[in-house]
Amino acid sequence: MKLDSVKVFLVSNPPPSFGGRYFVFLKLKTACGIEGVGEVYAATFGPRVVGRMIEDLFARRFAGRDPFQIESLWRESYGSGFSLRPDISLMGVISGLEMACWDIIGKAVEQPIYNLMGGKVNERLRSYTYLYPAAGEGDEFYHDAERSAARAAEYVAQGFTGLKFDPTGGFSAYDPRQPTQEALERTVRLVRLVREAVGRSADLLVGTHGQFTTSGAIRLAKQLEPYDPLWFEEPVPPEMPEQMALVARGTSIPIATGERLTTKYEFARVLASGAANIIQMNLGRVGGLLEAKKVAALAEVHYAQIAPHLYCGPVVGAANIQIAACSPNFLILESIQQWGGIHAKLLHNPIRWEQGYVIPPTAPGLGVELNEDVARAHAYVDDSPLHLEMIDRPLG
Repeated sequence: MKLDSVKVFLVSNPPPSFGGRYFVFLKLKTACGIEGVGEVYAATFGPRVVGRMIEDLFARRFAGRDPFQIESLWRESYGSGFSLRPDISLMGVISGLEMACWDIIGKAVEQPIYNLMGGKVNERLRSYTYLYPAAGEGDEFYHDAERSAARAAEYVAQGFTGLKFDPTGGFSAYDPRQPTQEALERTVRLVRLVREAVGRSADLLVGTHGQFTTSGAIRLAKQLEPYDPLWFEEPVPPEMPEQMALVARGTSIPIATGERLTTKYEFARVLASGAANIIQMNLGRVGGLLEAKKVAALAEVHYAQIAPHLYCGPVVGAANIQIAACSPNFLILESIQQWGGIHAKLLHNPIRWEQGYVIPPTAPGLGVELNEDVARAHAYVDDSPLHLEMIDRPLG
């Protein structure tokens, strides 16, 4: 079996754009006609540049190769250009191509990927959603404590038992910063109102974005402890896990991290330093499915759990499901609400969500097929903002 071609799909995510401004999908095809789909989570360059990166790496390392040779393809791509270190954009591209290879492998042997990585240990996967604004609401929702609390109650009524939100305000290219008294008061009030709205029927996942200094994060965590969050996510930026470890030692709230990290090497530092015991790898960035399985094994050795991260499209979501299904230390899975809207339309067979749980598919490979007609109908045309943008000024 030989890889023959790659096709890239750059897809705009129409308003309300939950999951990002655009998605980068790809399809690999073998000479014998088997197709596999993947998704790249790369936010540091525009999607057209990422698309060319995919085509370039495919031509140099994947074309004409056997998709079963995951380790060889990975190592040769990882060392491409004399790097041999975690390059976040390269790892996104490797992730999408490797994901598509696994989809092909599963289809070739007529098995879901989880059966090829140890077998299914979780029949259903507990999921959480971010607190997103309702129809007609704008970004002001995210700073409205009363609306956040009401929305949290609505999600609990739908069946969710985990709710994530960032109560601390924006994130800046000039972070980390020390929280002001006003920011502390606003944050604590929002968390308190959400906890009062849902009681003990749901876990609260405080999803900060690395805004704070080590001391500032500890100050904030101490004030949040009475509301018993399941985790405090990325309390400091990702470069120095040793500093995050100081936060972990300074609070009773479990620390979660991983959406901006790639490869087993970066996660090994997190785990060895005691920076976090909830690991949030994103399958479209970490290095693919096999790399995610290795990270999950490292976490298991440290009695840590995995909670696959999702801020992208449904193909990464499908890959997250595969790794969660076969990992004994799985904790909870990020969902984009109930996987409706564009996330359902982009797939011929949408992800199955039932009363707070995702049900792993039994179809071979990733268990999903990209609807190319829908992808083309939403072709990316806007060259301005990146998938995520940092505020370009210091925040007080």
